[in-house]
Amino acid sequence: MPHDRKFRFGIQTARAKSRQEWVERARKAEDLGYSSLFVPDHFDDQLAPLPAMMAAAEATTTLRVGSLVFDNDYKHPVVLHKEAATMDLLSDGRLELGIGAGWMRSDYDQAGMPFESPGVRIERLKESLAILKGLFADGPVTHNGKHYTITGLEGTPKPVQKPHPPILVGGGGLRMMGVAAREADIVGINFTLPNGVVDRVAMESGGADATKQKIEWLRRAAGERFGELELNITIFAPIVTDDRKAMAERIGAGGGMGVEDTLAVPHFLIGTVDQIADDLRQRREEYGFSYIVISRDAYEPLAPVVNKLAGT
Repeated sequence: MPHDRKFRFGIQTARAKSRQEWVERARKAEDLGYSSLFVPDHFDDQLAPLPAMMAAAEATTTLRVGSLVFDNDYKHPVVLHKEAATMDLLSDGRLELGIGAGWMRSDYDQAGMPFESPGVRIERLKESLAILKGLFADGPVTHNGKHYTITGLEGTPKPVQKPHPPILVGGGGLRMMGVAAREADIVGINFTLPNGVVDRVAMESGGADATKQKIEWLRRAAGERFGELELNITIFAPIVTDDRKAMAERIGAGGGMGVEDTLAVPHFLIGTVDQIADDLRQRREEYGFSYIVISRDAYEPLAPVVNKLAGT
């Protein structure tokens, strides 16, 4: 079915000093009208995604919980399936399963894991997605691939959401857009990170023209399926301000960008509530983004935007 392109909003959050702080944040997000709470998947100073997601789900009633995104290399797909299916069951069908090929070189280096080429990591992700979907479905799964071998395994428990929890594939390169086009329900358009760090190359890949190129890659690979995809973008600079120009000058200075180019970056939202709402409407029209995730725990200042746009 074609996607309705109505706005919905999520938050991406990763740290808390106590259970109370974490569950209050989840409840606040739900009360403010956010659809979902996402947790990233890294080895630095953050909560582990799965228990954090389950705690958020347990503390709320309608808030969806998800990963933005699981690094495929950190969990065998059989293990990830078991945990994801259990979470979908225990949350009454509120899981959104985000997954990617992995990108942060420091995670791999510090954990002593090989940081293989993008081609190898993406190839492994493709196998994982096939296994995950097979295990969510009925019947035993047998898979003989280059990276994984599964023999007659029935995936249990079965998830509440059918045929499986919504799968979000995040990435920014040509090959990842191809995987997302074929396999995802939600596509997270991200920076391209070829060097495994957030550097100037990565930042330039998040600009307006580069983002248009990614959407075109996705559109071509998806074909008739493109209209069924929900397009997601994370906002890394969500700033409510009455002085849009001055803030854009400050943000853009670090990357050598002028005011207009900075304001055009789809991963930035800078301005008053009305200006931000107008920008989001324009970006939905231009790019197709309807699922907006707010990072840096800026969900409270952006709540008036959510109130204005969610569901429209």
